[in-house]
Amino acid sequence: MPMFIAGAILGIALARPACALQSDLPSQSQQPRDTNDQKAARRFNGRVEKSGHKLVLQETSSNAVYQLDDQDKAKPFAGKNVKVIATIDPGSNTLHVVDIALSAKH
Repeated sequence: MPMFIAGAILGIALARPACALQSDLPSQSQQPRDTNDQKAARRFNGRVEKSGHKLVLQETSSNAVYQLDDQDKAKPFAGKNVKVIATIDPGSNTLHVVDIALSAKH
């Protein structure tokens, strides 16, 4: 009987750490998720132009003009060709700038 009890205790002791490891793993709901903005971000190519007191992006391919939400990010690129990674708010025709950089075409 003592051998049986020792075996049962050993079995419980060995099983316990495995359970503890599993509970330390993040559940699927705790995993970081991409937001809709990150999934919808796309590339725009154009020129940063002044329109009134604001800087806008005039897209090269369509000549569409987009408002830029981050004027501070856009300011160093005024008058230059850029590539912008952004999400678009179609209601206000505003680009929510994720990244902006000089384009290879100057």
